[in-house]
Amino acid sequence: VLKVWEGLGYYSRARNLHKAAKVLVKKHKGRFPKTFEEIRRLPGIGRYTAGAIASIAFGLHRPVLDGNVSRVLVRLYAISKPPKDPEITKELWEHAETLLPKKNPGDFNQAFMELGARICLPKKPLCLFCPVQESCEARELGMEESLPAKGPTRKIPLLEVAVAILKNKERYFIQRRPPEGLLGGLWEFPGGKMESGETPEVTLKRELKEELGVRAKIIRKLPLVKHAYTHFKVILHPFECRMDGGKIKTTAPSKWVRFEEFSTYAFPTANRKIFEFLKTH
Repeated sequence: VLKVWEGLGYYSRARNLHKAAKVLVKKHKGRFPKTFEEIRRLPGIGRYTAGAIASIAFGLHRPVLDGNVSRVLVRLYAISKPPKDPEITKELWEHAETLLPKKNPGDFNQAFMELGARICLPKKPLCLFCPVQESCEARELGMEESLPAKGPTRKIPLLEVAVAILKNKERYFIQRRPPEGLLGGLWEFPGGKMESGETPEVTLKRELKEELGVRAKIIRKLPLVKHAYTHFKVILHPFECRMDGGKIKTTAPSKWVRFEEFSTYAFPTANRKIFEFLKTH
């Protein structure tokens, strides 16, 4: 599943889809549940997704609140606080429920989401084409482009990581990340984060000693790899190296694989950039 999903990001979604599929087979005889409460209990499905499925697939009277709907509601009611503020989020859910008609709630929810996606745009909303422009308090106040208000800007962390392309004859050592958490379940080369004051070379040797219990001899340094994920940025310092003492000891699933076998494993996108260099050099 992770291999099919590779490169799309948000890997927890792939893991939850797989978990939900297993629950459907085991507890629901392969049929998707038709009540909001049962849908909500499936792995990875929160209030918004459950509301969308319940209303669109089964015609249940359940509201939705995604980014597009939030933006429309904030402008309709000229709400000056950021929509991600917990109190404001609660208020927006209440508005979404109040506006939801008894008849065809799925059609209404889809139209609401489309209104935000196509007309009530984040920048330069197309108010002249909006079917609810006369009810929009933000437009009446001339605030349509200044809303929604932005919350505090979160600084995106930058990680610098030393990576060991550990080679033994024609095989490379790879290991699998823990199933949960950041990039969970993907395969990667061993290595780790650089600590303050360390050079990449020092980090590499320390990490291999701590992680695998081996010493390494660096053969060559490969070009830096820079990549931005959704919640963080990373700079990889890759080194091709070979073992120079010790025997690998690790609790993580690990393998020695040939270069042509890399394509059968799911890797983070940044690792794929290393493959491209190895392929041509």
